[in-house]
Amino acid sequence: MWDALWLNAELATMAGQEAFGLIADGAVAIEGRHIAWVGSRTALPAAPETLAKSVHDVDGRLLTPGLIDPHTHVLFAGDGLVDFEVLIAGGGRAEMFAAGGGVPGMVRQTRGATDEAIYAAGSRRVAELIAAGVTTLESKSGSGLDEDSELRLLRLSRQLDRDFPIDVVNTFLGAHGLPPEYAQDQRDAYVDLLCQSILPKAIAEGLVDQVDGFCDAMGFSHAQISRQFDIAAAHGLPVKLHADQYTDFAAGALVARYRGLSADHLEYASEATVAAMAEAGTVATLLPGANWTLRDPQKPPVDLFRRYGLTIALATNNNAVSSPTTSPTMMMNMACHLFGLTTEEALAGFTTGAARALGIARDRGSLEVGKRADLVEWRVRRPGELAYRIADNPCATVVKDGRVIYRAPSIEIAGRRW
Repeated sequence: MWDALWLNAELATMAGQEAFGLIADGAVAIEGRHIAWVGSRTALPAAPETLAKSVHDVDGRLLTPGLIDPHTHVLFAGDGLVDFEVLIAGGGRAEMFAAGGGVPGMVRQTRGATDEAIYAAGSRRVAELIAAGVTTLESKSGSGLDEDSELRLLRLSRQLDRDFPIDVVNTFLGAHGLPPEYAQDQRDAYVDLLCQSILPKAIAEGLVDQVDGFCDAMGFSHAQISRQFDIAAAHGLPVKLHADQYTDFAAGALVARYRGLSADHLEYASEATVAAMAEAGTVATLLPGANWTLRDPQKPPVDLFRRYGLTIALATNNNAVSSPTTSPTMMMNMACHLFGLTTEEALAGFTTGAARALGIARDRGSLEVGKRADLVEWRVRRPGELAYRIADNPCATVVKDGRVIYRAPSIEIAGRRW
């Protein structure tokens, strides 16, 4: 017998030729941590109760793969309220920095916090992401920008992976910005510290799954990022990049030269950059929360992505300054409204696309036999509804590795449950 059978579902498998990989009146069987059978309920070989130890009838609700959030900064202390107030008053990056915000503000707050405070805040964000349907997420360093802080953030991230029933991918982002103790003309000196001390120590301690950086005219140069990517390559670690968010800096093309997993943001990516990413198989990860918060009129060239056949991923980009959200469905809605994605592209962005952006598409991102039994039951009946509603969370049940890890509470009003 199978361990579990989920049936009477609208299945968005995100596999096959149909839109959303849709199977009406579908069923998913789970054996151990993996999917053992997927198909129409009418194709089951016998009566459901004879096939599985437990049978879950979802009454026509939607089942999708577990969501994957491929770009987050969940570990930081404090908040970015000062940034928000500057932005809504019409200010920009210079005004944010002058008010004590931006990445330097996040660094100051994080360095001054205890491990316990940082972990507690990050845990709350992870719990909220799970309750929104996330079964795998990426967690970046980059909120400390000195050796002690970067290493402890990576250690705390590993602790999140141990303590929560989901998978947490560790990304080293020491080149997130310039630490406040370095002058603008000392970027090379800071990169020396990253390459000669912090990154090697993090790798030696087993704290790094991927290496990231911020490559832009106002960030780190191609040469400075390449030094870190060369270290990653020497240790067999994949790379990704905050790329072309503020200028056309050919940063997406740089990460493509390293056959990187993804280039993220990409508002100013040129056709040459998109072509290079397509040739390398580098995913375009879009972050609509930051585009919205920073009021950027420039949008990623989605039509170019489609023309060149790029895989598109979406992420919450959870962080204090530019995307203080734990809502994947809201990011789907924003991606449709701001960037012109279809509802299918939006859901694929948090499933198949996100799996490719983290290099885990072999066993996650779609409901297929042999893949991990990560799935979500939603209180909707059509997959397009996930992107349709504004700031809605219709997540009902989350299954990770075949085990139910979350059930949404019902609402009781005037003696009635909803």
